[in-house]
Amino acid sequence: MAQITLKGNPIETVGSLPAKGSEAPFFCLVKTDLSEAGPADFAGKRLVLNIFPSLDTAVCASSVRRFNQEASSLDNTVVLCISADLPFAHSRFCEAEGLKNVVSLSVFRSPEFGKDYGVTITTGPLKGLLSRAIVIIDADGIVRHTQQVAEIVDEPNYAEALKALV
Repeated sequence: MAQITLKGNPIETVGSLPAKGSEAPFFCLVKTDLSEAGPADFAGKRLVLNIFPSLDTAVCASSVRRFNQEASSLDNTVVLCISADLPFAHSRFCEAEGLKNVVSLSVFRSPEFGKDYGVTITTGPLKGLLSRAIVIIDADGIVRHTQQVAEIVDEPNYAEALKALV
């Protein structure tokens, strides 16, 4: 389990992020059109998993905007923005923000995602949501970079994540 904080108060996750060099865990998540997406849908692409608690927070929204702007311009790379928000909320947010370079995915049908990636928060007021984390997966499905953001109200280290893609 990872120990992180929410505004300085300790909270915990169900586990730890996948190890660098390991095969990325399988996932099947829900897109904004209610269809499902998994690794086969992105075969041969590098993936940025931008995992966060909710689009309804400023930091989460900022990370989606930032990855839409930066990582999505990289060749052979898809940015997946993953939270427990319903697909309808993801769709509204992306439409309102004019975001077209990220794929929004919901875990509402797939609680195993949070367990498999070690990001489900198990204590505190955000219990049941996902922690803020970044996982970079190469085109062969191998985890190349991870970051469990220690303070959930902080943004991830974009420079380190992007460096793992070049």
